[in-house]
Formats: sequence, C-alpha cells, structure tokens
Amino acid sequence: MSNEKVNFGVIGAGGIARRRTIPGMLQSRRCRVVAVMDVSGAGQVAREFNIPRAYSREADLLADPEVQAVYIASPVHCHARQIAQAARAGKHVLCEKPLTMTAGQARKATQACRSGGVLLQEGYMMKFHAAHRKIKELIDAGRIGKPVYLRAQLACWYPRMSGAWRQDLRKGGGGALIDMASHLYDLLEFFAGPIRRIAAVTGSLVQDYRPEDASTTLLEFADGAQASVDCFFCVPDAASRTRLEIYGSGGAILSEGTIGQGSGGKLEAILDAGDAGYDAAQAKDEAPRFRRVPYRAVNPYTAECDAFAECILAGRPVEINDAASAVRGMVRIEKAYQSARTGRWITL
Repeated sequence: MSNEKVNFGVIGAGGIARRRTIPGMLQSRRCRVVAVMDVSGAGQVAREFNIPRAYSREADLLADPEVQAVYIASPVHCHARQIAQAARAGKHVLCEKPLTMTAGQARKATQACRSGGVLLQEGYMMKFHAAHRKIKELIDAGRIGKPVYLRAQLACWYPRMSGAWRQDLRKGGGGALIDMASHLYDLLEFFAGPIRRIAAVTGSLVQDYRPEDASTTLLEFADGAQASVDCFFCVPDAASRTRLEIYGSGGAILSEGTIGQGSGGKLEAILDAGDAGYDAAQAKDEAPRFRRVPYRAVNPYTAECDAFAECILAGRPVEINDAASAVRGMVRIEKAYQSARTGRWITL
C-alpha cells in the first residue's frame, strides 16, 4: 500500500470543496482527484487544479471507470440522492456534513452503502485537527481528571447572499444549528463520550432570512458531564474568538482558533492539578498559569481524506465518522431542533 492512491471524483465543486478539500486532497499521500462535477463551473475548477476531467452531470462522473470514490460537497438536500447513486455505482463515499436533511434519510443512505458494499465516511473534519487530537490524548490519559464541563463556540457574519443554499430551509435544513453547532456536538462527543440529553434555543436575531442565525445548546453526557455550545451567523468575524474550553477535576484545557477550517490556533492547559485543597479566599484577580501545549499542525482536510483512503486501500471499516456516527449525528440535530420547538430537554 506504500504508493497506492485512491482516485476521487468530486461532486459539488464550489464552496468548501474548492476552498479547502480539493487543495487538501492535492496534498494527500493517498488521494488523487481525477474528476470533478458541478452543474456550473466544473471546467473552471478542473483547470484551476489540473484535474483531468470535468462533468456537469452526476451520472457521467459516476460512470467514469477511473473514479473509485466520491467526495460529495453539494447542498445538503442533494446528499441522500447522491449517496444512493454513488453506492449503486460501486463508489465509496466521503460526504460533507450534515449527511442528509433528516435521520430517516441518513438511515436509508447508510443502508444503500451497505447494500452496495462501499464505505461511507461523513466529513466532520474538526476531529482531524491536530490540536483536537492532542486534547483527546490528554483527556484519555487523565491529565485533567474527570471532565466536568465543556464549552465550544463558533460564530461568523453570514449576511443574505443571492443563491446561498444555507439560507434556504428547503436546501439546507436549518441555519446556525445544523450548519455549525452540529460540528461542535460531534467534536464534544469525541472528547466526552455520548450525549444523553440536549436542550437548545434558536432564533433569528439579526439576519433577514428564515433559517436561524443564532443557536445556543446545553448538553448532558452519559457520564454526567455538562456542556454548552453557542453558534451564530450574526457576530462579526473580527469579534468571534472560536474558543474551546474543557474543565476537569484535575485541570483544564483551553484553545482559541482551532475550531474552524484552518490548521492552527493556540492550545494551552493546566494539567495534573490534582486535589489542591479548598482555597477559602477564592481570589480570581490573578490569571491562572496556563502553559502552552505544543502540537504539530496538519491540514485537517488532508488528514480526513487520507484516513478514508487508507480504509479503502486496506479493506477495513471506517474508523472515524463512520455510518453509525453519521446517523447518530442526524439524530442529535433533530433532537436539538425538537428541544428548540418545545422548550424542553430531549433525551437522545
């Protein structure tokens, strides 16, 4: 397997594919992009990245005998159909998050892949960020004791734009919650284990489109740990810090700038604090002495694609973001929206 690569076709060549994933694949040790498909502009993307073939129809890309796997980065409402088509064509599937519009669609899509004998991986790439892998390592090693509280934040300024499918409920399924909070639910489960209960509030506070531009969620994990997730389409990018905070019985881990599409960001921690005894003074005017935690940055999109390609080449099941995880992700999203509608905690 030393020099082998998987030949990918890209379905949906705009947005995240053009900005992040195709460049990530071009850096990959295991992936080769041989075709790209989009209803418009595929030829331009093919020329930009020196991709051999461009198509305007999915059927033509899926009929390409050189394509072994597809990366799907189309609007969410297209995913279920395209996954099923790819599975019938015998192509392995790496699909952007969220997998589908509903949990029911996700179950059918994963069944289509099982029936077609192809692998399916969902594109929650933040678990491949090197800082987040380091955080997972520290937690699993007990360096902060028992995790008790986690907080994750992701916000941007996303005004009304012509043709933006995320601003159309029929195409995106929702707003800040399904697009951004879903990423953070997935990431926090990576750190703290399964979510047991969820309570969410959504709203349209600033932007003038129907999907929510604001989402705040409380989470309770199976072991009792608690978390909050806040995501907004209505906070200026210059004002958004994208912070991740994890507090445990023996320390804490903080990151800034690691939640997003980049590969960098600052990671610091207080580790192995143990039981220091009760401090009755509770003076908080001096900042705790957090220490920088080094990590070797990698392109998370490259790492995500490499991991999927290695599973294909080795003939082994997907190890991160597999089909079962994808279905669970859609259940989390549906339960969060149910909570927002009813004003109640919802058990997963």
